[in-house]
Formats: sequence, C-alpha cells, structure tokens
Amino acid sequence: MLLPLLILGAVLSAGESDPDERALAYASDSGERVRMALPLQLDASSEAAPALDQEPQPLSGRALEESRMWSYQIRPGDTLSGIFASLDLPVQDLYQVLEADENVLALDNIKPGVELLVDVDNDQLQRLELRFSPAHKVTYQRKQDAGFEFSETNLPGVWKEFALRGEIGRSFSIDAEAGGLDAKDIHLISGLLKEKINFRRDLRKGDSFEVLLSRQYVDEVPTGETKVEAVRMLANRAPVSIFYYDGSYYDEKGRSLSKAFLRYPFNGHYRVSSSFNPKRHHPVTGLFRPHTGTDFAMHSGTPILAAGDGVVTRVVKHKYAGLYVEIKHSERYTSRYLHLNKSLVHKGQRVSRGQKIALSGASGRVTGPHLHYEFRIAGRPVDPVKAAIPIANRLEGKSRREFDLLLRQYLARLDSPQPGTEDMLVSQHSDATVAGASTL
Repeated sequence: MLLPLLILGAVLSAGESDPDERALAYASDSGERVRMALPLQLDASSEAAPALDQEPQPLSGRALEESRMWSYQIRPGDTLSGIFASLDLPVQDLYQVLEADENVLALDNIKPGVELLVDVDNDQLQRLELRFSPAHKVTYQRKQDAGFEFSETNLPGVWKEFALRGEIGRSFSIDAEAGGLDAKDIHLISGLLKEKINFRRDLRKGDSFEVLLSRQYVDEVPTGETKVEAVRMLANRAPVSIFYYDGSYYDEKGRSLSKAFLRYPFNGHYRVSSSFNPKRHHPVTGLFRPHTGTDFAMHSGTPILAAGDGVVTRVVKHKYAGLYVEIKHSERYTSRYLHLNKSLVHKGQRVSRGQKIALSGASGRVTGPHLHYEFRIAGRPVDPVKAAIPIANRLEGKSRREFDLLLRQYLARLDSPQPGTEDMLVSQHSDATVAGASTL
C-alpha cells in the first residue's frame, strides 16, 4: 500500500503534484520499516534539497554519556525521515511524532543548525528533542504506547541591556553592524522606520543613531535572541524615535508603527469551540497536547480574512493540520489558519488586512468543520482573542500612562552619561571589540 507523503518543512504548495506520487517506498500492514527522503525546511542560504531518490546519509552525531540520547546537528539536505531510517526506527514513530506536532507545527520550522536529540530503547523512539537555542527547546515524549506528548521549554535567561551609538559614514546598515547590531535587528529597525525615513535620501554623513538593545544569555552563553527597546536617530538633522511597549513599537506620542490587526479573521460571529489552552488534553486521543490557537465552529466554505498586512510564507497540506496558510506580518507578528478547504493565496504573495485568503473547511484530523486560528508574537503563540495585539493606531487610557512612564525610563537611559571607550561591547558576530558601545 502506497504511503501517504508526510509533509515535513519543505512542504508542497497549493497546485503542486499529488504527494502520493512522490512517495519512495512501500510499507506492509505489519509495519515494515521504510525509508523516505523528505527534505526539511531549508533557509535561504542553504543549497537545494537533494534529489528524492538520494539515499539518506548515515548519522554522524555523538552519544551523550549521561543518557541513551543521541545528539545530531541538522545540516542542509537532511531529512527527518532519513534520520529515523538511519536509526532503524519504524515509520509509525514518525507518524506519531507528527501527530503530537499537529497544532504546534514546530517540525515545520526545523532548519540547519538546530540540534536534534533522540532517545531510542527497545527499537522504539522514546524521546525526540529539538534545541533551537540554549533558551528554547521542544520535546516529544512517548506516553507508554499511546503516542507522544509535546512540551516546550522557553528559559527566561538573563537579559543584558546595551546602549549602542554610532555615526553615519557610509550607510545605516554598514555603520550599525560596525556598531554591534545584528543583521536581524538592523532589518527590524529599517522596517519600522521605513515610513518615517528614506534611508537612501534622508541620511547624511554625520547623522547619528542610538539603540537601546537587550540580549538574552543562558549560563553566560548568548542565545541569539535580542530585543530592540528604543531607537533614536538623527536623519537629515531631524530627530526620529521609536520605543517598544507590550509587544509593539510606538513613537514618542504613543502612535503605533504597526498597522492595526483584525481581532477575528472573518466577518460575522462564530462560536468558540476550543479556546487557546497551552495545557489542553486532546479530545480524541486523551493525550496532553497544547492548543496554541482558537477554534471557531463554522460551516465549510466560510471566507477567511488576513488578520493584517503581510506576506504569505506557507501554503501547506499537512497530514493532521490539514491545509493551512501562514502569514508573516512583520519581524514580530505571524498568523496561521488551519483545516482549510481551499487557499486563495500562494506562497510569496503580499496580502492586506481584511483580504480574503481562504475558505474554511475540515481538512486534516478534525471532528467537524472549523477554523483553527493562531497568532504569534516573536515566535510564541498568544491567545488571539485576549492578547494585547495592535488593534488600534494610538495608545489611550491606562496603556498610554504606562507607555509614558516607560518612555521616560528609556530616555533617561539613552541620555545618561556613558563610560569611556575602555568599556567596549563585544559584538555577537565576532570576538573583536567594537568601539562606541557600552554596557549599561
């Protein structure tokens, strides 16, 4: 019997060939082990995925002395199914891990560099762990013989604050990187300020910038996570400032730099059939499975709207999550729409708030037609019904008072006297010290 293709990371977009036509092997009803070569999601700099008839490469990881777990770092071209085959694990274990990942879809985010830890006992997978950074890992733990449960660990770590200052000599991106900013932070700042500053015409040699930045550390090891808290820039001799508050960025008058989002991605009113619950027990399997979104009961074919402006990053057919669409709204905000009947957009397409992007359905493993809607801030799921997401263009009332208090603190830290050049910041890109930046 031909196996249905498991869509893992580098998934098919709408309109591509039938997944079953690309399966590489057969499995008997007795559970014969098979090998498939399904590429993981690759980042933009990775090489193309290997041909589907390429044999999976043998593992070259290291056994951890303190347990049976095997550690392996994902490389370009690796496949999760190939790793399972190299460990001689049954394909049923792969199915069950995917089932545990149904709502979270963490496996769709695997990229080269992620550390994979596997615990095998009695020819069965007991535990699969993905370490995205020293502060963030996800775990799939066998629950007796009933499948796997998912858990996610996000360590708070220690956040160290830095004030980085620089002067425009060539361009903001070049001078900001020389001043200690990472590429992703430079991209974030440029995106936030693009409607206030024309970075080609408005910046002049001698203009300055100041950035209040926090970096996360776990056991004194940087995790790579950063947070831009405040930016003050002199562009064409005119000051421009932005400040972080409650997941969004605002100017000094409390006006949002992010366009407002829809609270609900549809018109009309629909009953919540399953609320956001990171500690939910699955209604079908009875296993602990986090519910990282909100389910709205609705007839198949109901128009689904984009929650905000953005770019479609995924249109995926998933064995359990069904057809789903993911939209990246900014560096901080993404949204997902699961169990769809039809997608009306394609990967890479720009969409606007309120645009019809799909029709609801009952695809994947569901008990009835509904929309599973997720909203994520900085990669972490939040309750889309209750979370403080930008749905207005200006802060008012209590929020404005809290912001004004925080604003005064930001400005005080930016204006405070700085130590001399002997207090230099070590760039995360190299071991070289960077002049002009100091630890607060």
